[in-house]
Amino acid sequence: MEKAIATMTANYLKAMSHPSRIKIIKILVEQDHYVKDIAAKLNIEQSNLSQHLNVLKKQGIVDSKSEGTSVLYWLKNPTTHKIITAAEDALKEQITQSQALLKRF
Repeated sequence: MEKAIATMTANYLKAMSHPSRIKIIKILVEQDHYVKDIAAKLNIEQSNLSQHLNVLKKQGIVDSKSEGTSVLYWLKNPTTHKIITAAEDALKEQITQSQALLKRF
């Protein structure tokens, strides 16, 4: 059971392990967005964006629904954004510690 949970956790984190996907999650934590709006905010092609959204959707991080010719996406669980925030906080702390060490020399 522990191995299965560890594997599932690794897959979940792997799905978020691209800068564009992190940006997508940050956009969707604010509110639901259509693909064209996300593409405009990230300044990337819709085909490229669709690949990233598919990875996130397969892992259950985002969900979507078609509305005519548009597709609306939303973040399924706000805790996902907390994971990213926690990682960013840890990195900021590492940077602060590294800067403090550098000042000693």
